[in-house]
Amino acid sequence: MNNRRTRLIALHQIPGMSRSLLKRIGKADSDLLLPYRADAEELVHMLGISPVRAAGIIHHRNDPNIMKKLDKILQHGRVVTWFDRHYPPLLRTIPDPPLILYLQGDASLLHPFRPLSVIGTRKPSKYAYPAMTSVLVPLIDKGFTIISGMAKGIDQYAHQLAVENKGRTIAVLGSGFHHVYPRNNESLYRTLAENQLVISEYPPDQPPKKYHFPERNRIISGLSTATFVVEARLRSGTLITVDQALEQGRDVYALPGPAGSQTSEGCHRMINDGAKLVHTYEDIWEDWE
Repeated sequence: MNNRRTRLIALHQIPGMSRSLLKRIGKADSDLLLPYRADAEELVHMLGISPVRAAGIIHHRNDPNIMKKLDKILQHGRVVTWFDRHYPPLLRTIPDPPLILYLQGDASLLHPFRPLSVIGTRKPSKYAYPAMTSVLVPLIDKGFTIISGMAKGIDQYAHQLAVENKGRTIAVLGSGFHHVYPRNNESLYRTLAENQLVISEYPPDQPPKKYHFPERNRIISGLSTATFVVEARLRSGTLITVDQALEQGRDVYALPGPAGSQTSEGCHRMINDGAKLVHTYEDIWEDWE
């Protein structure tokens, strides 16, 4: 491991290695040599971690299994790190950028043209699909890249519309590629992994965990210059993503829905709070044109 890029990927494979701890290591030693040269006591003192965690790093830093994982990842070359020149520039600007992105599919999409994130409820109403079709298809025809999270409902609708209309789309997962979640539409996932782009900040063998999805959402909004919300309840992960988009300085658009529908309440609240109301695709297109 003769460069810090390789060391970063190797450290990322250690069980329990968090993004915050990796950043602490980088702050203490920009070359990321500290975990390979220090003993457990030094790691405790310099990184402010528990003796148990320090012992785990020592145990795993030369683990043959981790070396095998690293060799496989480097052999396939499907990873982008913070140190790479082709790391997405939009992601560099967000408050908590991912240090590593694992890729499947067309890596050129990592620098998307006219990137628009599309998010919403996992349980959409019958109104959602035709409404988002009328807005998104003209934008897809104009070259917009649709970014979403492969979740049931609005996310999968958005990816499907991009595929069916010969557009471009990126799916951001909340798990590693060996544990794709959800599994309700594996044919769509295979299509995205082969012909579009699927990315994750989690190592391939990492199963999904509840906290991964709010983390994943910051990448969905961070890869985009604007976020379009189709349907959302008042208390939902969608609104968390909207908050992250606003924190990142991104524009937010919302589609109004039928009065009295629970899946309309979140969008109506956002519109009241200043999100731009979308009647037709032109309400989004005029800001890009």
